[in-house]
Amino acid sequence: MDKSVLEKAKKRSVEVTFNADVAEGLPWKFTPTQKKVTVTPGETVLAFYTAENKSSSPITGVATYNVQPGKAGQYFNKIQCFCFEEQRLRAKEKVDMPVFFYLDPEFASDRGMEDVNSLVLSYTFFQSEDFDGDEYDEARDWNERGEGEGGVKLHGGGGGGADGKKKEVFVTR
Repeated sequence: MDKSVLEKAKKRSVEVTFNADVAEGLPWKFTPTQKKVTVTPGETVLAFYTAENKSSSPITGVATYNVQPGKAGQYFNKIQCFCFEEQRLRAKEKVDMPVFFYLDPEFASDRGMEDVNSLVLSYTFFQSEDFDGDEYDEARDWNERGEGEGGVKLHGGGGGGADGKKKEVFVTR
């Protein structure tokens, strides 16, 4: 990367404000753990959101996101995000969900971004229609019976792989 791009990036700071919404009908409480953070383009940032299932049943949700102003979205890069996978919360469960991101250093050199001093990162959780919970419950029961050493079941969203089949991975420790 051009040295002048990195120098410009070091001199620039941008305030990122976090927003959280839940779609109608999803009985979750979803909030950003921090309201805002000031970042330098090129610097990695770890932020958290908290989700709580207020119902007496397990529910799977999936999050969508957007960045405002829209023209800055091309420079926003997520390294790791809870929005990459469906999230399964047990009844009354409360969890912290990380998002690890950075603004591309090129942001500071783009004349079209000169008027952008703040961004809003907004997530909305929706109830997932793809997941009925049986696979999760079977894996948990399998582990509770002592037939496994514990693990995490990961569920991909939507149509899955190139063959159109849903992909699932069960990771054991």
